[in-house]
Amino acid sequence: MGQAKPFRATALIVEDDLMQREMLCVLLEESGYDVIQCESAEAAERVLEKNAGALCLMMTDVQLAGRMNGVELAHVAKDRNPRLDVVVTSGRPLAQPLPDGAKFWAKPWAPLDVLREAEIAQLP
Repeated sequence: MGQAKPFRATALIVEDDLMQREMLCVLLEESGYDVIQCESAEAAERVLEKNAGALCLMMTDVQLAGRMNGVELAHVAKDRNPRLDVVVTSGRPLAQPLPDGAKFWAKPWAPLDVLREAEIAQLP
């Protein structure tokens, strides 16, 4: 018999800026997360269709490649998994309301904020 694989939290990072996406992924992987990364909301929506219930955390920028923005994606994510910890970031004020329970972080944010959120997202 094989060893049971320990549970690893999974995060979805949606960011069209490669440098920011990579930095977020490294921070979360070092915090023990498995990370799925997308550069568009449409790609993230496909991930949510299959894996929304398995995700603990989704971080998305407002401005993304594709038609849908990060705020619209946050609504899709919360509809699919109301318990999902959703963080939306932008360098500009939001023009649309976020879904209940989603958080907004103005850029620039600190890497420590990401690590703190990673811990919060894993709490029952």
